[in-house]
Amino acid sequence: MDEKRDLSASEIELLGTLKAELQQLTKEEIRDDEYKKVWDYLSEAMNTDVMRRDAFGQHPLLTDLQTAIIVATEIGVTRGAILGVLLNGLVIRGQLTTDDLRSEFGDDVAAIVHGLARISELYEKNPIVENENFRQLLLSFAEDMRVILIVIASRVCIMRNIKESENDEARRRVATEAAYLYAPLAHKLGLYKLKSELEDLSLKYLEHDAYYHIKEKLNATKKSRDAYIERFIGPIDEKLKAAGLKYHMKGRTKSIHSIWQKMKKQHCPFEGVYDLFAIRIILDSPLEREKQDCWQVFSIITDMYQPNPKRMRDWLSIPKSNGYESLHITVLGPEGKWVEVQIRTERMDEIAERGLAAHWRYKGVKGGEAGVEAWLQNIRSALEAGDDTQLMDQFKMDLYEDEVFVFTPKGDLFKLPLGATVLDFAYAIHTKVGNKCTGGRIGGKMVTLRHVLQSGDQVEIMTHVNQVPKQDWLSVAKTSRARSKIRQALKEMAATQAAYAKEELERKFKNRKIDIEEATLMHTMHRMGYRVVTAFYKALADGVFDINQVMEAYLMQQRYERGELPSQQQPHSADTFQLQQNDEQIQRKGGDVMVIDKNLRGIDYTLAKCCHPVYGDEVFGFLTAGGGVKIHRKDCPNAPALYQRYGYRIIDARWDGKGSSQYAVTLRVVGQDDLGIVNNITSIISKEEKILLRSISIDSDDGLFSGTLTIMLEDTSRLKQLIQKLEGVKGVKGVSRV
Repeated sequence: MDEKRDLSASEIELLGTLKAELQQLTKEEIRDDEYKKVWDYLSEAMNTDVMRRDAFGQHPLLTDLQTAIIVATEIGVTRGAILGVLLNGLVIRGQLTTDDLRSEFGDDVAAIVHGLARISELYEKNPIVENENFRQLLLSFAEDMRVILIVIASRVCIMRNIKESENDEARRRVATEAAYLYAPLAHKLGLYKLKSELEDLSLKYLEHDAYYHIKEKLNATKKSRDAYIERFIGPIDEKLKAAGLKYHMKGRTKSIHSIWQKMKKQHCPFEGVYDLFAIRIILDSPLEREKQDCWQVFSIITDMYQPNPKRMRDWLSIPKSNGYESLHITVLGPEGKWVEVQIRTERMDEIAERGLAAHWRYKGVKGGEAGVEAWLQNIRSALEAGDDTQLMDQFKMDLYEDEVFVFTPKGDLFKLPLGATVLDFAYAIHTKVGNKCTGGRIGGKMVTLRHVLQSGDQVEIMTHVNQVPKQDWLSVAKTSRARSKIRQALKEMAATQAAYAKEELERKFKNRKIDIEEATLMHTMHRMGYRVVTAFYKALADGVFDINQVMEAYLMQQRYERGELPSQQQPHSADTFQLQQNDEQIQRKGGDVMVIDKNLRGIDYTLAKCCHPVYGDEVFGFLTAGGGVKIHRKDCPNAPALYQRYGYRIIDARWDGKGSSQYAVTLRVVGQDDLGIVNNITSIISKEEKILLRSISIDSDDGLFSGTLTIMLEDTSRLKQLIQKLEGVKGVKGVSRV
């Protein structure tokens, strides 16, 4: 590849180094003539000036090469993935098509590039995942596992390269996404080294002071920590050598991120985190002796040091679904310090470091591919059910949760996330079993479908032909598969009920010899407070109102439309109707807006207690885990955190109609502690129409007073008028809304 004008001298030197390193790493998988084609394509792209630096000033050619090296060295997936990384940009920029790649490099490369191209399209406008593109992102992931591995490697590459970037806002957004999506993905796939690096770098960019505080503490205590490790492993080393085992040992300090999480969880300083490191014993054992040797080491160590039985983890007998195998014990070492010891073989250690990709190189070894494939299938099922609003929360839970191992009466093993219930187990067996589940039997004892399962439970599912899924099952189920299947069943049942209700309505209209006009019926629905047809028919099926009420409203609407009845709400024709938009709606065209008024039905919404919104406030909706919506003020103190962490669950909202409810508002009043000032304040409030004083609290100190008033009123216009009047009271220095 020729030296190109868009690269600096140092970048050109780095380019040559990266090319040579990558070609050396993959010489057994990718032929020289294939590399020549790739370099020729990339050289042509450089000459045509179609490559653009990213938001951090990084050149795509250099980042692609660095990503390819991460894939080759730290994940281990080679030919198709490496070529996919290098050629992906050419397809995105239109220099090549996937058909071109298919003819020159094969279907494998074309399929990977197709998945990567789809993901790149999602990031063109916004580098962070939000609700509208999260579904598509997961769909791309679920199609080909190698796409996940490549994107994780790409994110590691970006996080390594942006430490000097001046674009702090973009860096924080990328770091946030790395922490809540890509680190959990790496964890699920067994890429623990990359997972820890993503978490540490995210902490470095998002909580700079905490990161460097822990880093400095670790550096300061390194000498004493190393000395303690030597004292701990010395006696173990002698015993293992005497037993004739081949092994090596190493101490591993916990990641900065995991230490920070412990400090926050335990509410303690750095010095209060006792398990700062773990000892890893890695055995060189043949496949047939792996478990035997690991348990022998376990026996030797527990004979020497007192173990903590509550902190033992056996992933030898039943590996994790991502293929992770190891034996973890925590023992009481010298000086009364607890030390974690991890026992595994060379094969297990490589899988632990490099994830499932390492598994594929071991033939005849029980692996975790099937487990992860089942996990990806759960994603596909949830996508098919269309659970966009809650999919991300459930997805992240499935990523991070530990597992329980449950058996059927025949002895078949199922892996479920910690906290899974009998209902989750029923849906794991089959959707039809889940839909008809009434409970279970464990050890001869009947349990409800809410019963939380424990590892080792042997569960018999009880069913009944008349059982159907209920809405409250969504709070019982913990797995994304069960929740998506329940929602799917509820939607189908609602659609069936709505169809029956519609059929009944049309039949009653026909009996009364009333012709149904679609437009008039739609206006009738709107007048009755329903903006969605399915919600209207569901309410009819549920008995919220009866058909006679619909008929009466329909006939009244007909009379309005014929001009027989005067009405301020008489509908306009489409020719004369003009949509009134406020500035915020104009700014955010294309997004759905939740309109809040007294006629809103079919949506479970509540006003947030953290900011107490009042009719007239600028507000937004936040989708809760239970499926309802909480209304927050846009200046709510929790708003920045909600937007940053849960942007995909934010929906636009605005008030409509007139304020007709009483809202609680707390005001802070500060002023001079003059005689009678409190009476003046309460007198003003009592004279205001439709404003009630619910509580008052006044504190005085050295001639000044500070008090809070909780009042009930209808809207912000009344609130502004009241604040102006209170500020006019002699001695009052300021009035503000809490």
